[in-house]
Amino acid sequence: MVNSATMRIGMRVLFGLAVAVTLGGINSAAAQGYPSRPVRLIVPQSAGGSTDVVARVIAQRMTETLGQNVIVDNRPGAGSLNGTELVARAAPDGHTVLIVAASFTINPAIRTDLPFDPVRDFTPVSQLVTLPHILVLHPSVPATSVKELIALAKAKPGALNYGISGIATSTHMAGELFMYMTGTRMVGIPYKGGAPGMAALLGGEVQLYFATISTAIPHIRSGKLRALGVTTAKRSVAAPEFPTLSEAGVPGYEHSSWVGMLAPSKIPPAIVAKIGGESSKAVQSQDIRTLLLRDGLEAVGSSPAEFGRIIKTEIAKWQKVAKAANIKAQ
Repeated sequence: MVNSATMRIGMRVLFGLAVAVTLGGINSAAAQGYPSRPVRLIVPQSAGGSTDVVARVIAQRMTETLGQNVIVDNRPGAGSLNGTELVARAAPDGHTVLIVAASFTINPAIRTDLPFDPVRDFTPVSQLVTLPHILVLHPSVPATSVKELIALAKAKPGALNYGISGIATSTHMAGELFMYMTGTRMVGIPYKGGAPGMAALLGGEVQLYFATISTAIPHIRSGKLRALGVTTAKRSVAAPEFPTLSEAGVPGYEHSSWVGMLAPSKIPPAIVAKIGGESSKAVQSQDIRTLLLRDGLEAVGSSPAEFGRIIKTEIAKWQKVAKAANIKAQ
């Protein structure tokens, strides 16, 4: 005879299976009908930057593969918060998604006024590309290796200046992470963008810069700058001759700009799989990989789970670095 406790357990199991089957059916139906209208890729920055470039490249390809228009919608303002909040509040049906830069994981460390929770309010879809940085020096700096630079910075705390393309930007945080991991002290000099920062380095106003590879390579190969290493965990596809900073003397150092896709929370997993799969196939296609690499952008096309791990890891990392350096949004 089956006792009442066993019956209750059995009923709970059956109920759970029924719910799973029902949700699975809803999830599958949602994916089959998706997209039912044009898809908006919200870019929370102005047109012309790396995030916008990636969005426009994949929008064109996804228009072909999804059978609906995929439209890039630039919504700059408030340090990218305006467009990001718009997606956080959007219906979780896959018709409004976010194309976002690595600043998404820096903002939680430096701002207390975020109108959204970067983990709770979004579903990771895919890291689309990565954009390595490279540590470059003005030729006047008496250091030919990362270890020599560290020794020089420790011997003269605060004497070396490095250019940054704005407070809490990727170029700034690359330098802060370097100092955090090496116990050195240098001074970040902010400029209004990457081009003025590079001009300052070439003119000797600052001694070093964590530049994007596409910006720095022409000056490295012409002999105007000295390269010490790339900031990524692996060597760059665009410049494989240069070691990583981890290889060159800062074990464990890893930093890069990136562009990824996020959707509102509570979006059906099947829609995430569909839009993530199409966007990943787009950036991994040979013609688009080649096109992106011209701007120093290396195709990734990660899974949602992989992208989710990157986001959580980077948020925790930048919180430590920002607290140690007392960095706040300006």
